[in-house]
Amino acid sequence: MTQMRSMGTVKSLRKDALSILRFSIKACDPFYAIRRCIKLKQKKLGVNQFLYELKRINRIFIIGAGKASARMAFALEEILGEKISSGIVITKEGYLAPLKRIELVEGGHPLPDRYGWQATRRIVKLLSRTNGNDLIIFLLSGGGSSLLVSPVSGISLKDKIKLTDQLLRCGANIKEINAIRKHISQVKGGRLAQLAQPSPVLTLILSDVIGDRLDSIASGPTAPDRTTFSECLRSFINMN
Repeated sequence: MTQMRSMGTVKSLRKDALSILRFSIKACDPFYAIRRCIKLKQKKLGVNQFLYELKRINRIFIIGAGKASARMAFALEEILGEKISSGIVITKEGYLAPLKRIELVEGGHPLPDRYGWQATRRIVKLLSRTNGNDLIIFLLSGGGSSLLVSPVSGISLKDKIKLTDQLLRCGANIKEINAIRKHISQVKGGRLAQLAQPSPVLTLILSDVIGDRLDSIASGPTAPDRTTFSECLRSFINMN
């Protein structure tokens, strides 16, 4: 009798453990994270405490970069459906989702590649065609720094790949690495938000950075950059 009770207890504990595991995985899923914070009701888009009147918005474009961006975009397609005009998100190879209205591109990670570079150029071109009556929803998650790639003039994609490899190997922390990444990029360090002007940009972020500093997550494409060229130079000298 005691053995039967013990087996019953073990089965019960196993069932509880599996239930907790399933709940935890679901809670971490980017798809459900977006579904929890965005609601569409009576032609109004609610994002936590913010509210967007869709009748005042001409077009909605979805752009993004990061390992979670495909699942995030998938959730937005379910919520907004035909209200999405178009979009492009760049994810790591194999991190896919069945998107219908948003184009999905697989790029290089942790080193950037030509696929991410070409897709970023198309995102920039898309932003050049938007106006103040449009809404840009930008999806950002870990991995975005290498996937969203647009080196400044004078730096080639080959240079960017080589430098990124050196930064990842030198033992620098993520803040130091991203500070340098921002200063050699046309889209990081808040520059993507500048390119989107005058369109409003709603950025949805899944953080992989301790402390959740917005200017550090994926090198902060839509966050003001608090670092300087002098800091980058000092960091680079220290790394070498």
